[in-house]
Amino acid sequence: MNRTWLLTLAVIFVGNASACWAAEIPKISDRHVFLRGTLTNSLYQFREKKTGHVAFIGGSITQMNGYRPMVASLLQKRFPETTFTFTAAGISSTCSTTGAFRLATDVLAKGPVDLFFIEFAVNDDQDAGHSSQECVRGMEGIVRQVREHNPTADMVITHFVNPGMLKQLQEGKTPLTMAAHDRVANHYQVSTIHLAKEIAHLTLARAISWEQYGGTHPKPFGNAIGTAMIDQLLEKAWLAPATKKQPHATVQTLLDSHSYSQGHFRRPDQATIRSGWKWEVPRWQELPGSKRSQFTMIPMLQTTTPGSELVFKFQGNAVGAYIVAGPDAGIVESRIDNQPPQTIDLFHRHSRGLHYPRTVMFGQGLKAGLHTLTLKMTADKNAGSSGNAMRIMQFTVNGPR
Repeated sequence: MNRTWLLTLAVIFVGNASACWAAEIPKISDRHVFLRGTLTNSLYQFREKKTGHVAFIGGSITQMNGYRPMVASLLQKRFPETTFTFTAAGISSTCSTTGAFRLATDVLAKGPVDLFFIEFAVNDDQDAGHSSQECVRGMEGIVRQVREHNPTADMVITHFVNPGMLKQLQEGKTPLTMAAHDRVANHYQVSTIHLAKEIAHLTLARAISWEQYGGTHPKPFGNAIGTAMIDQLLEKAWLAPATKKQPHATVQTLLDSHSYSQGHFRRPDQATIRSGWKWEVPRWQELPGSKRSQFTMIPMLQTTTPGSELVFKFQGNAVGAYIVAGPDAGIVESRIDNQPPQTIDLFHRHSRGLHYPRTVMFGQGLKAGLHTLTLKMTADKNAGSSGNAMRIMQFTVNGPR
């Protein structure tokens, strides 16, 4: 696929192209395109079976009108006789931890995936502020679940970039989240597109500017560069013969024994309410702060009252909750079995003006088996918060479904 076509695609996505996109995208090197293992299973499926399930998971970069629809158009153009199903599972603000727990519901429930694109480097950094360990647990959880669901699934991890990460790369450093995700990619022989390094190279060489690329949420010009790199990867990978589908090599050992390889959601109405909690759709019109429409019509287990208490039983080695934390987010006390309680501040720096989706973990690295989680709202609150609220969309459990 030539770069002129990719530029045309970028223009389509902005309607009337402005002058800054009038030039063809710069020459893309192959030094930041990493083919590991094979991607011929998807080629065989698309070319011979004439059907394909292509899925994308990530944060706002995946949810936005950017690289995801460009790649979808690229595939449709390459295989005009193939009927594709495209699953768009990007959710703004979410990280790889949330991704590992929502994967089964948002992607795998729609059927085996033939080609899967994963994007979480930016959100693991700027939204979640994850440690390297948490990055590995989330990304390994995603990769492992996909491979167990369909051993022939081909995967690609793409590293996008924000200003802080770009500065590190320009200084010759590798951002923490990218290094952690690359450890997973190497362990499972998953291909990667290091768009971030390519942008660092192009900006240092003054071939493009950060403004031209478009920032953390790239403009069509920037997304076209990412799509060109994906096309380059597929061109290289699909030179190999594809006469049948074969399972990818089985990796027995987890990088982290507590990775979310059995991550899944549990409905919060399965909890036992002792006092103060209600299972309902929040009265959003009465609550200050911006709301995202995808969350405003769903019931949540919520409370705004200190002392509210619930009990949730689960089987596994980790438990948490996928919540929306707005301007009134409180502080919750959690206890697992007879362990000492811990307090968790639900308020996020983005909660000041937004009911912000995030996953908070109450316990990790537990002994596998049946456990009891107790949650109790405290009377304390973050200095920036106006209340003592908690709104649970799902419990997150790492263990048998």
